[in-house]
Amino acid sequence: MNHDKPVTQTIGHLIDGQIVNDTARTQAVFNPATGQVSGHVALASKATVEQAIASAEKAFPEWRNTPPLKRARVMSKLKVLLEQNADKIAAMITAEHGKVLNDAHGELQRGIENVEYASYAPELLKGEHSRNVGPGIDSWAEHQALGVTAGITPFNFPAMVPLWMWPMAVACGNTFVLKPSERDPSSALFIAQLALEAGLPPGVLNVVNGDKEAVDTLLHSPAVKAVSFVGSTPIAEYIYSEGTKHGKRVQALGGAKNHAVVMPDADIANAVNAMMGAAYGSCGERCMAVPLIVAVGDEVAEKMIAGLKTEIAKMKVGPGTDNANDMGPLVTKPHFEKVTGYVDQGVKEGATLLVDGRGLKVPGHEDGYFLGPCLFDHVKPGMVIYQEEIFGPVLGMVRVKTLEEAMQLINDHEYGNGTCIFTRDGEAARYFTDHIQVGMVGVNVPLPVPVAYHSFGGWKRSLFGDLHAYGPDAVRFYTKRKTITQRWPSAGVREGAVFSFPSSR
Repeated sequence: MNHDKPVTQTIGHLIDGQIVNDTARTQAVFNPATGQVSGHVALASKATVEQAIASAEKAFPEWRNTPPLKRARVMSKLKVLLEQNADKIAAMITAEHGKVLNDAHGELQRGIENVEYASYAPELLKGEHSRNVGPGIDSWAEHQALGVTAGITPFNFPAMVPLWMWPMAVACGNTFVLKPSERDPSSALFIAQLALEAGLPPGVLNVVNGDKEAVDTLLHSPAVKAVSFVGSTPIAEYIYSEGTKHGKRVQALGGAKNHAVVMPDADIANAVNAMMGAAYGSCGERCMAVPLIVAVGDEVAEKMIAGLKTEIAKMKVGPGTDNANDMGPLVTKPHFEKVTGYVDQGVKEGATLLVDGRGLKVPGHEDGYFLGPCLFDHVKPGMVIYQEEIFGPVLGMVRVKTLEEAMQLINDHEYGNGTCIFTRDGEAARYFTDHIQVGMVGVNVPLPVPVAYHSFGGWKRSLFGDLHAYGPDAVRFYTKRKTITQRWPSAGVREGAVFSFPSSR
């Protein structure tokens, strides 16, 4: 097959409205469908990151004092530009991440919805006011910007997750330094350039590509007031610990191991179709993917397995540039090898591998990082493939006898990001949603990702920090509340000292 000629350009940084090429250290960027190098990304030095922070510091005073309506209009213009450039952005995502184009468009759309929510800034920031809380005394609360804020984002949603962060941060009056994943950096950088075109002043949004050196510079800088992170739990713990140690407000979203409970009264055909997308969509590289089915009863398990095997046999795996494909490649060769190792481990530990996606070769893309869908039965707690986040197209069946047993498994797991139940029983659904110890719950909905005007986040070791991502919690995270109480005594009136605690009486 005739592959496109590899691109040799180096992706730089965006600082103070200009592309900066700090190329002392670079890293290859690969096309996952071909295994070929498509370009290189510059890895920012400490000095380069400090330059970006300084640019954000310089831009903050004027941006903070820009009326919220003007800041919101930038977001509105950005939304239009994102929609106009959707095909180009989706192509960038697919070229570097590997996901199918339709999926890349879906990711971008969810990001655009967050930009749209940020355009409501005048309503979200208007605060509260109370007149005459005491004799001639008024009181009000304001949401004030923090200053320089930062975001560190993962490879699996290179456009959407940055749009969870910086649009609301800058709409609230902050400036921002974004450190996207070095595995697929192009879309985040391009979107930042669109923000400049939309009217965002230079320095309000800066993008630095890099590795741990860039991350640590952001975490240690006294100028950075808040850091938001999405990624794996070990790194989330590090980000949270290191950031808070240096006096920052930190929101760190970690890993997941999401369970789908299927009850005996469930619509099995619907549950099978839902699980196909939840388990294998985007090659399972989603923190809200569902890698475990908990079947209540052997009959449910057998019916689900029969349906899944039938649907898996219909799946098309190939390059993401072809929308006829259901699943593309994994993002990098090391990640491909890691996920394949989990399948090997599952077999070794005694789980039954019903569908084996190892060894898949896509004609014309033999060097791509393709792993076909895998399906295990008889997965049990304690197995590595049960406990750990795999982040690949690996689905496991766990068999239990009762809903209570299923819920106990979920509540005992260290992660609490998302879960769902398939049932026709309203009482069972209500009991499940009320008592499950998980942050995002679906009822006959496999991926209960909140819309932009709600907030996203898990429980337990899936979230470090007090506030969830985007939505109303984003306003709280990116601002600090100031309450002001004011009185103007009448001219010529003097009062004596009052030593009792003041009240409204």
